[in-house]
Amino acid sequence: MQKLKVGALLALGVFTVGIGLSATHGAVSASGKTVTVGVVGDSDRQLWEYVVKDAKKKYNINIKLKVFTDYVQPNKAVADGSLDLNSFQTLNYFKTQNPNFKNKLAPIGKTYITPIKLYSLKYDKLSALPIGATIVVPNDASNETRALDVLESAGLIKYNHKVKNPAAKDITSNKKQFKIKEVESAQTAATLKSVDAAVVNTNYALDAKLGDDTVLYTEPINKKAAGYINYIVALKKDKYNKTYKKVVKAYQTKATKAHIKALYGTAEQAAWDIKLK
Repeated sequence: MQKLKVGALLALGVFTVGIGLSATHGAVSASGKTVTVGVVGDSDRQLWEYVVKDAKKKYNINIKLKVFTDYVQPNKAVADGSLDLNSFQTLNYFKTQNPNFKNKLAPIGKTYITPIKLYSLKYDKLSALPIGATIVVPNDASNETRALDVLESAGLIKYNHKVKNPAAKDITSNKKQFKIKEVESAQTAATLKSVDAAVVNTNYALDAKLGDDTVLYTEPINKKAAGYINYIVALKKDKYNKTYKKVVKAYQTKATKAHIKALYGTAEQAAWDIKLK
């Protein structure tokens, strides 16, 4: 599973685009006219602002955006009813988190896929990583597994695939004795100033303006990457909500594809009609 340019408000944790949430949030949503969507980071907000316009123009739906700085709060907010939808997470991440909310959530539409990458500000190729180099990976279950897959695919380590939620301790081969440091996903990009390399989720890489010249390795997009497609998520009881389906339709358009390309270049790819080989 990506921006954070919204200043002091975002530093506090959230930034709301448009009219703030009110005590009548649920009643407004039920009318089919206003839907509140949680996203993570500024670049996701930029993309969704185009969707906001399309949803209003095509379906007369008012979308309010709420921007979070971490991956935990958006699911919690949908589960407790303070958000209608969120759009930030891969299918694999969703599967690890939904049990924490009594499986009350459900994916309702694909958005994009982002090949996660290994970055470095010190080295320009994998082979330059020295013995004992420190490599940072996200510490949440889904993203850490993905990061380990990237490091393994790059030929840097091997790990025990029989473990349900593998972590650094489950690495079985590490010939160059890399030190694998686990940190919160939102902090991975910031650590690049003090470590040798880091696996950074695309939204956070975009926020940090990490350019192609800092990429050491890119995750392949193939059938194995199906679990890393991002989804719009709602409460399970609202899975077939007609208004929410229209929000998904407003997202899954040729115009959104064009906006994805303009905003992110090759960093993200529309995934609702993608064919993985």
